[in-house]
Amino acid sequence: GAKLCNIFSTKFTIETASKQYKKHFKQTWGSNMGKASEPKIKDSGKDDDFTKVTFSPDLAKFKMDNLEDDIVALMSRRAYDVAASSPGVKVYLNGERLKINKFKDYVDLYIKGKEDENGQPLKVVYEKVNERWEVALTLSNSGFQQVSFVNSIATTKGGKHVDTVADSIVKNVLEVLKKKNKGGVIIKPFQVKNHMWVFINCLIVNPTFDSQTKENMTLQAKSFGSKCTLSEKFITAVTKSGLVESVWTWAKFKAQTELVKASGKKQSKLKGIPKLEDANDAGTKNAHLCTLILTEGDSAKTLAVSGLSVVGRDHYGVFPLKGKPLNVRDASHKQVLENVEINNLIKIVGLQYKKKYNSVDDLKSLRYGKVMIMADQDQDGSHIKGLIINFIHHNWPELLKLPFLEEFITPIVKATKKDKEISFYSLPEFEEWKNETENHHTFNIKYYKGLGTSTSKEAKEYF
Repeated sequence: GAKLCNIFSTKFTIETASKQYKKHFKQTWGSNMGKASEPKIKDSGKDDDFTKVTFSPDLAKFKMDNLEDDIVALMSRRAYDVAASSPGVKVYLNGERLKINKFKDYVDLYIKGKEDENGQPLKVVYEKVNERWEVALTLSNSGFQQVSFVNSIATTKGGKHVDTVADSIVKNVLEVLKKKNKGGVIIKPFQVKNHMWVFINCLIVNPTFDSQTKENMTLQAKSFGSKCTLSEKFITAVTKSGLVESVWTWAKFKAQTELVKASGKKQSKLKGIPKLEDANDAGTKNAHLCTLILTEGDSAKTLAVSGLSVVGRDHYGVFPLKGKPLNVRDASHKQVLENVEINNLIKIVGLQYKKKYNSVDDLKSLRYGKVMIMADQDQDGSHIKGLIINFIHHNWPELLKLPFLEEFITPIVKATKKDKEISFYSLPEFEEWKNETENHHTFNIKYYKGLGTSTSKEAKEYF
């Protein structure tokens, strides 16, 4: 490195003194190291140990007339680097001593005036792990960032020392996020790392690099000659620094974005949804007049389709549910995204995640203006109704305040006598009638176990 500086200088002088040997050495080169003076060695007397390098860069070699501002800034930053990574060393720049007494002072220069996403000053967590390792961390809003030194060498591209520290922090933060993450949102290590800005100052035995510029340290951790074991106090402070909240907020936003991608849209023709009997006007300008009938299984669908012969297919569609829908309130993000039934329902109706449906006019953006539940009048049927209501309330609670969700009620019991027919929609209602009707035994009583018990003729009567 010193030789390169000599080659690209019009004048290069080195002086060094040894207190132990009481000697002083001085030599000067010129013309890009093409000329050299005789070395001057003399007794040093009371001189302290020192090495001094003075050079005049050959600006013409760099097609420059003077030292440009960015070059001066780079050299100045390097002076700050040395002050930060060499504790106890007094560093002067243009005759003035730099006010960097410790590595933490240097870190503070980077984050001065910077704020987090809430407009608050960035918090720095710092620890002197041991005599060979110093680590600091703060939040990053532009991907993973690192500032690191190995034996006072600025490793601008990082390396194994940075990976070792970052991986340790990520592992601990993920443990905290795992406890916080009850929605099943998948958070990967690199996603945590992308919110970190780490600062490292370390001493490593015989470090290796991938180039002469020494920007990337390649020595494996087992050969560092020391370990960087972060304390529990440091990790606790990291989890309270805003990092956990920042990652969690981002992960939820990412999850919501994925849900939006899975949303439905208003279109007149849908393909690839088995067993859907789509209304002719679904997704058209008359979509708000359409009702989607959700049936409990295929037998109930048959009943509903029979009823369409009465009301027509322009404004009514039918879709059979396979058993009980997913309880979205307890399901993970991954389960919701991968649930075929939920995804089909969203596409059929045209619902969009995170969209607010506050008025009847808002319903006009849907493929269907109403959803009608057609389930058995038993416990399973009630459970299915509850899960559908739960699905809508969890994602679009305002829809339940509008005339959007309806229920198709069918009789549980019918009592007939000649031309007289009485329908009962609950067993208590039927029992009350029996108690009040002395000749109830003269009626023909038919119990309807489920929707499939009704005939095609009865289906048309219901509609």
